[in-house]
Amino acid sequence: MAAAFSLFTIPSSKFSAVSTETFEAFMQRALHDPEAGYYARKIRSIGKGGDFTTAPQLSESPSKAIAAWITQALRETKIRHVIEIGPGLGTLSHQVISHLSPLTRLRTKFHLVESSPALSAQQKSLLGRKVTQHRTIFEALGACLGEAIIFSNELIDAFPVRIFKKTKEDWQELSLEEGKEIFRSVTQLPKSCIFQQELPLGQRIEVHDSYRIWLESWLPLWNRGKMLSIDYGDTSEKLYQRRPKGSVRAYWFHQMLVGDEIYLRPGHQDITADVNFTDITEWSQPWLESAALENFGDFIEKYTSPTDSKFLAAASHFQVLSQTRLHA
Repeated sequence: MAAAFSLFTIPSSKFSAVSTETFEAFMQRALHDPEAGYYARKIRSIGKGGDFTTAPQLSESPSKAIAAWITQALRETKIRHVIEIGPGLGTLSHQVISHLSPLTRLRTKFHLVESSPALSAQQKSLLGRKVTQHRTIFEALGACLGEAIIFSNELIDAFPVRIFKKTKEDWQELSLEEGKEIFRSVTQLPKSCIFQQELPLGQRIEVHDSYRIWLESWLPLWNRGKMLSIDYGDTSEKLYQRRPKGSVRAYWFHQMLVGDEIYLRPGHQDITADVNFTDITEWSQPWLESAALENFGDFIEKYTSPTDSKFLAAASHFQVLSQTRLHA
């Protein structure tokens, strides 16, 4: 697609372009604006008729494996609270709960953390009184007195990213000015191991700095438990192999969009980027002990006896990070 046109060719009726903003600020508005954001609207994003499909819509193998992991975590810690952060339609929690033993279901309290009113309504319709809903992780941890088993699926990639490009002089950050992409030098780079990697000139990279800030805001309040994070991505050494333009992309009716097409329908299409799990591990180190990063397909095979070989192949694009809260 030609780059000469304005990036905001088809704006939402409520989403108006800002004259100058970072890509992170644009992505934050496009996804999470209270009125015009993709996740705040009455979204039709998930499933066959939407923009993308998550693992629980394809197979119950992930929920069986997660349920087995939760059962083991509950047994080891003697904790009785389970939190899912960013539960989408609630399908994964619904499946996970169904795969737990009756005694475990009876003895465990389940919590959902969801900021989108539209998604919260759909979760309530599906799960009813089986779960307690919270707007923030702070509310959920308060209800659990700081002790919980926590899991998430495709949560980190929903956080807005900062985009940088390597030049001869320095790393420059992407901003949008009058609907055009502009890279400018910054006084301070965010905390990320990616800047220490040997990367070619012109390489674009993304940093989930907003996730780091959010994570550091609540980890000190989590006193005990284990956490499972599932998302697409890789280690910093592998993340940008043969990907000079980075990993940021959009999804609209299951079609992947890159380049200028990312900006075509702000508020009406998903925007995402792969997760740098080396960053996630390092950002968590003051509070959490991390197990080795694991392929999602291997994780599923370890905890279940799957029969869906096609799904396992798709799951290989995802990574699983299991972490334990160090003594507070």
